[in-house]
Amino acid sequence: MNRNYYAGLDGGSTYTKAALICQNQMVDAMVTNTGIDNNASASALIEKMCSRRGISRAEVRYTMATGYSRKVFDIADDDISEITAHAYGVRLTAPRDYRPGMIIDIGGQDSKIIYLDKNYAVKNFTMNDKCAAGTGKFMEVIAQILETTIDQVGPLSLESKAPCDINSTCVVFAQSEVVSLVARKYDRRDILAGMHLSMAKRIIKMMKKAEKGGDILMTGGGALNIGVHKAFEEEMMRDVYVARYPQFNGAIGAALIASERA
Repeated sequence: MNRNYYAGLDGGSTYTKAALICQNQMVDAMVTNTGIDNNASASALIEKMCSRRGISRAEVRYTMATGYSRKVFDIADDDISEITAHAYGVRLTAPRDYRPGMIIDIGGQDSKIIYLDKNYAVKNFTMNDKCAAGTGKFMEVIAQILETTIDQVGPLSLESKAPCDINSTCVVFAQSEVVSLVARKYDRRDILAGMHLSMAKRIIKMMKKAEKGGDILMTGGGALNIGVHKAFEEEMMRDVYVARYPQFNGAIGAALIASERA
């Protein structure tokens, strides 16, 4: 049986993600470091996915790009904004009973809040790309300072009994604050918990009061961090859902749009 495949590429500043869908279902996804040649990285991802699925490149009928690098992907047929791609991605990645309201996307270099109507259409959005202190890259830097891995940052923070206060709004000062806490022998679990609370507070301040309503969904690589997820729930005092395949939400959305454009 012939099947039509559609690909989505999300070219982030740190990672490039790719998703492959068929019959409106995700069948594969891959991620790689963006590197200095993001165009080559994107092409390699598509080729690897096709190889893994046992299909030819020609069977991918349409490829849609999004993210920072969307304009440079030679392999893409077209490109779409990150905001639109993330809103579309929710159609596949959100829990079944999710009632659309807000997406919190924590990427490598920026954080976005996207407000949705009941049909997953974008109503509004806010974005912070002026400082990395509320992003995945910041978490990676702090993990290095605390001599742990990004995968362990979340679980370690859940063991905290007394989260530290981290008040700096600038990534440089926040790093200095963390170094100072280490020098004063604070437990790294408490430092990590404090870092997550600080990130959540900073992103929550971006939210538009008039747009708050409906369920909240976390996407992006930051959503893989259970400590960040818990921090948002504590600060907002409500349930915050995590998307399925959160790091690939933008790529999945781009692939869904590709299936409509083909």
